[in-house]
Amino acid sequence: MGRSKTISDSAALDKLLAALEKAGPEGLSFAKASAAVGLSAATLVQRFGTRGAMIEAVLLHAWDRLDAITAAADAEAPVDPTGAISMLLRLMPGSGANYNMTDGFLLLREDIRNPTLRARGAAWGAYLATALGRRLTNQPAHAERMGWQMASIWQGALIWWAFKRDTDPDAAIEAVLADWCRSIGVI
Repeated sequence: MGRSKTISDSAALDKLLAALEKAGPEGLSFAKASAAVGLSAATLVQRFGTRGAMIEAVLLHAWDRLDAITAAADAEAPVDPTGAISMLLRLMPGSGANYNMTDGFLLLREDIRNPTLRARGAAWGAYLATALGRRLTNQPAHAERMGWQMASIWQGALIWWAFKRDTDPDAAIEAVLADWCRSIGVI
């Protein structure tokens, strides 16, 4: 009979995600992960096998969380352009927007390099584009394209805000999205 887990996989992955955000993918060793989770390095090796598999599991867990937040935002936002804007604002890091954006880019780099994580990102993007598109137009032929455009505007605005940091991030991103919606004539 196997031993019961003192820390659930979900709780361990939450703690490992925080450690990964702090240390970065290159800096998260089994020793650092052990200190963050409160389990021995040997136990983590038993759970994940390799350091790479541990990092992949942590980032898949982060994608699971983002999928859940996105689905909740989709279910709750009005089906109109202002709902599309509110959806994207809900997906912003919130008070964490002021965190070092380069840390987020290090994690994104791992998502792009790893085929499994890249597929999760692509699937999330497709879901997001569909959810945004149906809020921007009732013409299915244009909805996906418009959804991808809005998602691209959002990400670009967030990156440029990270360089400038001259205003509140939510207000800055909301203004850019509303301006884009006006420019295409949906509000």
